[in-house]
Amino acid sequence: MPQAKFFDERSDQSEVKARIVQKYFYVWARVIIPSAKLREKKIAYIDLYAGPGRYKDGAASTPLMILEQAIKEPDLRDMLVTLFNDANKDNTNALESEIGKLVGIETLKYKPQVSCGEIDEDAAKYFSETNLIPSFSFVDPFGYKGLSLKIVNGVIKDWGCDCVFFFNYNRINAGISNPAVKSHMDALFGEERAEMLRKVLPEKSPAKREELVLEELAQAIKAMGGKFVLPFRFKNEKGTRTSHSLIFVSKHFKGYEIMKDIMSKESSVDDQGVPSFTYSPADASTPLLFSLARPLDSLKEDIPKAFAGQSLTMQQIYERHSIDTPFIKKNYKDVLLALEVEGKISAEPAKRKKGTFADHVVVKFP
Repeated sequence: MPQAKFFDERSDQSEVKARIVQKYFYVWARVIIPSAKLREKKIAYIDLYAGPGRYKDGAASTPLMILEQAIKEPDLRDMLVTLFNDANKDNTNALESEIGKLVGIETLKYKPQVSCGEIDEDAAKYFSETNLIPSFSFVDPFGYKGLSLKIVNGVIKDWGCDCVFFFNYNRINAGISNPAVKSHMDALFGEERAEMLRKVLPEKSPAKREELVLEELAQAIKAMGGKFVLPFRFKNEKGTRTSHSLIFVSKHFKGYEIMKDIMSKESSVDDQGVPSFTYSPADASTPLLFSLARPLDSLKEDIPKAFAGQSLTMQQIYERHSIDTPFIKKNYKDVLLALEVEGKISAEPAKRKKGTFADHVVVKFP
């Protein structure tokens, strides 16, 4: 699909993507602002592939949604620095025009910055060498040009900085073995990982290819300092294959927890209350295509083994066990309640409001 048509009409998937980014920005800002007030008194939203601001059907894209949100909030009006970039001059001109039309835009202390340029090695060098104020960055290239480990690491390296980027699985899956785009693949995965993928992917099934590509991407990001990596997948119209993913990267568990909660609510389906972290247009008509694996049962079996002989709070159990799993905090509380009823664990305080399991409750495993 030509990039020019990307903004013709807003799809359900585009709406889900925009909601995830907007919701996280708002919660992230509320968490960061109190500490930022004691530092630079600034926070930032950075969008490196901002687009024209609106789809042709009139719907606002992410930059305008973020600014509209900032106009409504006193702290954001006073503290938010915004940087919007796009390589297409028509897009940046349109975006500047749309920003100027926003009611109340003049109330922002810092005027939105709109730039036009390619996201290339120079951009990666800039973010690697510049100390950023607390920033939430959205990196949403149409394909893979400009998306690199250096860019991701550069925008998350400083205090309070998180990132979410668009990972076009279809194009990257096709590009891994294409010599013409070798440099782009090497920049995204690192040369060694990219070469390994070229060797092993041809013999894998489509499902295993996707699993391996996302795993190697996550490990590459973690090796550069992105401690927490969380993907959210989008399926094609039939729900048979992943078309693209949003990948969230943070250095702190709090950010991971917040985004996990947001993505779980945007998932098309869940199994025993465990979210799929996937949006699929097909799920509404064929919900049983998800899985009948009963993942909560496996969590219930695993927790007593993982923490045998230990005493920990519910929050400690969640933080230590949930990383790189689909399980959310509610899943852990449900499982611990069930284990308590069955007498397989003890909990203090034992007397609590029925059906509750607060974060501070101490669990003792035999």
